[in-house]
Amino acid sequence: MYTNQSELKFPQGFLWGGATAANQCEGAWDIDGKGMTIQDCLEFRAGNISNMTKQFAFTSEDLNKAQSVNTINYPKRRGIDFYHHYKEDIALFAEMGFKVYRMSICWSRIFTDPEDETPNEKGIEFYVNVLKECKKYNIEPLVTLSHYDVPVALIKKYRGWYGRECVGLFVKYAKVCFEHFGPYVKYWLTFNEVDAMLRHPVTSGGLIEDQFEDVPFEQAMYQAMHHQMIASALAVKAGHELYPDAQIGCMMTKLCFYPYTCKPEDNLATQQRMRSIYRYVDIQVFGEYPIYLKKEISNKGYTVKFEENDEQILKAGIVDFVSFSYYMTSCWAADTNGLELSPGNTFNGVKNPYLPSSEWGWQTDASGLRYSLVELYDRFRKPLFIVENGLGARDTVSEDGHIHDPYRKAYLKEHVCAMSDAINLDGVDLMGYTWWGCIDLLSESTREMSKRYGFIYVDLDDYGSGTGKRIKKDSFDYYKQVIASNGTMLE
Repeated sequence: MYTNQSELKFPQGFLWGGATAANQCEGAWDIDGKGMTIQDCLEFRAGNISNMTKQFAFTSEDLNKAQSVNTINYPKRRGIDFYHHYKEDIALFAEMGFKVYRMSICWSRIFTDPEDETPNEKGIEFYVNVLKECKKYNIEPLVTLSHYDVPVALIKKYRGWYGRECVGLFVKYAKVCFEHFGPYVKYWLTFNEVDAMLRHPVTSGGLIEDQFEDVPFEQAMYQAMHHQMIASALAVKAGHELYPDAQIGCMMTKLCFYPYTCKPEDNLATQQRMRSIYRYVDIQVFGEYPIYLKKEISNKGYTVKFEENDEQILKAGIVDFVSFSYYMTSCWAADTNGLELSPGNTFNGVKNPYLPSSEWGWQTDASGLRYSLVELYDRFRKPLFIVENGLGARDTVSEDGHIHDPYRKAYLKEHVCAMSDAINLDGVDLMGYTWWGCIDLLSESTREMSKRYGFIYVDLDDYGSGTGKRIKKDSFDYYKQVIASNGTMLE
């Protein structure tokens, strides 16, 4: 890392900002014509925080139950009520100096039912107002079209993204977004963490395992991923046709694994683990399935059905840039039996004895961000964008009403230094950086409020109790200083 602050340097026009997702902040789940999504059906499961398998377990019975009840135990339904607080929240983002704000659009807010012929005007009006509010403060919106928010109607009728019908319906939705929001949006992402289907198929694809007695569930996931690849490529093409100057990217989970030992078999296992993360981004960048993914599928005895023009569609819809989330690193081994595992961003890895861990077990590693930036840029040769990075912690309000969070400031400082190293020492083309959960919101993986990322505290607990008041944390002014100095003032 740099130790001399005078050596820190970021390009002019670097996009500093923050990120949220509709399902984690908006609330207002059943008003103004919004349809139900999978996120409205996920319960808060206290006690399973570190067990990702239990956190993401979901059945058809769970879905049916969720559709028939309305309790506080479905936290994504309330979020932090950004739907009614967006002006206040965006004003706070502007006060920090945001150049960019990553947000997502809820498909079910644009089309109450994806098969509706006409979009929901109330939904369009809401997002136009949000985008205009960003533009009022000269904040560039970075809009994700699909962020773990599959409409329940698609799950019930087509078994989620397993159904090819989802492709055309998504493209219809994307075109409506481009047509109505294109005048306000330069930067777009198609699918959030598009590599995640095989880790959590319910939220990524709306796939519920007990609905697939007629086909191996893993094969169904491969097929659903193919449909998302086709939908993404068609959306990229449509967006470029409507707005040729638009920049449309993909988004991946930048999981980073180190070999647990120098044993050759641990290194080989780690290489294979990393391939599983890159396989679908390879398609979006290069416009074709990598050979190793084809072999992976065929070696398992599965097939993926291609329509007649699918290969041409993939070639015609490659992305302009690669964006990613990065929080931590972990280790991997050929044999993990007997090794201590550590939880992470929707996965468990082998604990690294050389790294500190957060209360949730995520192992902090700023050097891993530089490592990841170099790895991604060498592989893809496209501009990169860090669209999620941050530290979840259990913040407390002191007696004087302030939130002191030096741990968040330290995490940010280390990762800003890592970015500067990657840009200036390694030649990485990095477009920008959006801190995840710039305002406290519900955790995606654990669906709790206690795990807070924001520079802005929201007075709500895991069960929705509280005033909803927004309070600046100490890190608010620190990030404001970082942005104002273009990443050169970190003390």
